Amino acid sequence: MKTFAKILFLIGLAVLVPACSKSSTEALFANQETQIENFLNSQLSANPEAYTISKGGTQRLVLTEGSGDELKGDGTLSFYWAGYVLTGSSLSASNLFGTNSLEVAEEAGWDTEDTDAFTIRTMGLGELAGALRDGLTGVKDGQECIVLFSGKYGFTNKPLGTIPANAALAYHFWVESISND
Repeated sequence: MKTFAKILFLIGLAVLVPACSKSSTEALFANQETQIENFLNSQLSANPEAYTISKGGTQRLVLTEGSGDELKGDGTLSFYWAGYVLTGSSLSASNLFGTNSLEVAEEAGWDTEDTDAFTIRTMGLGELAGALRDGLTGVKDGQECIVLFSGKYGFTNKPLGTIPANAALAYHFWVESISND
């Protein structure tokens, strides 16, 4: 009888552990969404000309409007970027995980000897991961924006380089040009 009770206990535990893990992950994502909202509100109050665009769980904070046509699904863009793990109410060198902007890298105290790493990137919108694709659809030449999304819409539930699993991310983009040809 004791063995049967132990088996039932272990089966119950096996069912509860994934449920608790799923609940913890959902709470993490909800907290990240609040953090993103707080970040956006602080940025919007500091810059009255800024505005946001939402698409597919992604928020794009437009800091500088840009001009011309909007980037469409099969278009390409040329840009500089800086990627941050969103851990608070600001983006700083302490949460920067990657960039091709020499200026951002120097401000962060990164080694900038490899100048090939700090050149403009040109990519097709379709080459980008879903959240970034959603966030950049509609950008214009010269637009400066920050694309934010919670870990729910991120890249993986496993760590990726210096990016923790299920991390909320913020990508600062300086769009040099777009093409819909």
